[in-house]
Amino acid sequence: MAPRPTSSSDALFARNRWAFSVGTLGRDMVYALVSLYLIVFLSEVLNASDSFVWWAGWLILGARLFDAVMDIVMGSIVDNTRSRWGHYKPWITVGALASAVCTLLLFTDLGLPDTSYVIAFALIYLLWGLTWTMNDIPYWALLPALTLDQKQRERIGALAKIFATIGLFSVVVAILPVTSALGDDTRAWFLFTAAVVAIMLAGQLVTLFGVREPRLAVEQPKVTLRGLWRVVTGNDQLLWTAIAMVLFMTGYVTTTSFGVYFFKYAYRDAAMYTPFGAVLGVAQLTGFLVFPLFRRRFSRRTLYTGATTTMVAGYLLFFFSPMDMVWIGAAGLLLFVGQSFVVVLMLVFLTDCIEYGHWKLGNRNAAVTFALQPFINKVGAALGTQIVSVVVVLSGINSAATRDDVTPGGLLMMRMAMLVLPPILIVAGYLIYRAKYRIDEEMYARIVDELAERGQLTKGQGSSNDDR
Repeated sequence: MAPRPTSSSDALFARNRWAFSVGTLGRDMVYALVSLYLIVFLSEVLNASDSFVWWAGWLILGARLFDAVMDIVMGSIVDNTRSRWGHYKPWITVGALASAVCTLLLFTDLGLPDTSYVIAFALIYLLWGLTWTMNDIPYWALLPALTLDQKQRERIGALAKIFATIGLFSVVVAILPVTSALGDDTRAWFLFTAAVVAIMLAGQLVTLFGVREPRLAVEQPKVTLRGLWRVVTGNDQLLWTAIAMVLFMTGYVTTTSFGVYFFKYAYRDAAMYTPFGAVLGVAQLTGFLVFPLFRRRFSRRTLYTGATTTMVAGYLLFFFSPMDMVWIGAAGLLLFVGQSFVVVLMLVFLTDCIEYGHWKLGNRNAAVTFALQPFINKVGAALGTQIVSVVVVLSGINSAATRDDVTPGGLLMMRMAMLVLPPILIVAGYLIYRAKYRIDEEMYARIVDELAERGQLTKGQGSSNDDR
């Protein structure tokens, strides 16, 4: 079994749990800004042409898919890093600073004609993705390096997602009223972006100086490119988890990315997007807060089943609801409480795949394995954003001078893409998990015991890599 906690290890766990989790606040603010509102900025603020939005959508898709593949490479670079600060902190620092600059450039009016702007936008977006990867891979790979205990990992993951949710929905709730108060122009959006970036950098400082990484595993040989392929393809549980998560994230991002358009063109009151976002934020926070309570009584599989059922019920209610915030708000509550449970479960499924890969393949490639999480998020966000960009063009939303210019057929197209396609993808991901994922609590405990017997896990969890 994993080493029994001592008072010193408990104190270290508490410190790491909070210092790690605080860092997610600003990171998710930036990620929400780019993944949910970049297309909105282009179409609604810059008033870009249909051709620009069309090409920008495809460029975002291509850049994110390329960047997603680079996540795996970045994972091997992180695993191969040897420094006095460990594997993760040097890359977290460089990635945070570089992605901050690129985020500011994305929300800057460059004043170029369409063709030149498309080229400049493509380069900036590609750089943003690569620099974000420099931060994202080592940041999340740090989580499973903090403890081997499944319950502790769930507690870290739940708290991290609470801070991430606060960050995400702070942007959702604030972006329209704040940018409107600042003038509702490109300058207003740049100032909002600058504030978000500043919060991200402050949170990263908390993680960098607050986290003390314990020594959990014996140092592994550096991974080669040939070995990298084996790490990814040889871990069957990792691959099935990744497929299930991509389907879930594509559905989730597609729904959330349509939010502004739904309230402006279907609900016909864009101002209601802000209180609706607040309701969703409360729902998601509630889910993360109560997850540990439910986890004490129910297995992961039972919780995943319940969460998926809750989300499907929310989609059905949303689709058939009248344009009334009571009904739409109730649907949102169901959707985002269920979503919060799935997000935490997916996170801990991935962390357990690290020990599984270590046990099966002989090497502990934590960053490479956990690189699948941002890979999944980026592929899901890329597909979701592309669905939105295609639909807003084909439905006539982007070219509509007013909300009255969008036809009933165009609105139906948006509603189908927002509320029918996503639950199909989410259920497909759940079915794959049920059929293929097999690392339950008993199997995980057996894996940790065998790794300890092999001498590949250390017993002294109280020491810190920062003390080297």
